[in-house]
Amino acid sequence: MFIRIIQSEWLKFRKSNIWFLLFVSPLLSTFFGLTANISEMQGVEWHYLLSIMVFPHGLLFLPLLTGVFSAFVARYEHQGGGWKQLLALPVSRGQVFLAKGTVVMAFLAITQLLLFIGWCVAGVVQGVDSPIPWTLGLKGAFGGLLACLPLVALQLWVSTAWASFAAPLAVNVIFTLPNILVVNSEKYSPFYPWVQPLLTMLSVGDGKGNEFFYIPMETLLYVILGSFVIFLCCGLLYFQKKAV
Repeated sequence: MFIRIIQSEWLKFRKSNIWFLLFVSPLLSTFFGLTANISEMQGVEWHYLLSIMVFPHGLLFLPLLTGVFSAFVARYEHQGGGWKQLLALPVSRGQVFLAKGTVVMAFLAITQLLLFIGWCVAGVVQGVDSPIPWTLGLKGAFGGLLACLPLVALQLWVSTAWASFAAPLAVNVIFTLPNILVVNSEKYSPFYPWVQPLLTMLSVGDGKGNEFFYIPMETLLYVILGSFVIFLCCGLLYFQKKAV
């Protein structure tokens, strides 16, 4: 039944134009990579391109996309008594909540994959002589996806609670915009959930001191997984008791 719920959620996305948003951030980030001046970055071209591309992506676009996709998976159920119809089926509320979260993470995974492909394309077009460091790019893409877990759990909680499609998005924007200031704070940035995708992607390296930005991965993982567990438990608890 869990798989069937996921399949039904995919059908909702297929019938909408929201899937176009999957390409917006990767394309813009690839453009930044293609226009970046890497002539003075001999030996660290791939690292430099990664930092250039993930900065706008992880700072603004990726956190905003978590809110858009999370709000969208709850949009249909808020219309015309959709929650009553869905929860009247022989499915548990936990399965419904987790299935919606899985679909959102799948869309974010596609976005990260497209960003990785764009990074490779940018490096090849820029004429970087060294081989593509696949591990570096994949670590960055996966790290950014992992850092989205608490944001998805929180946004899904808010989206199931509020019937308005715009209200959860407004909350997400309000908390995403401070990233511009928080990212420069060594004291607060490791603990601010909305800036975690950027920090995680920028903190990857090859162990040879080629990181352009670094926060201990252990710190990020504790914060990411800790906040994810808290938001997920709160969201599930609310959804289990939600009156429909």
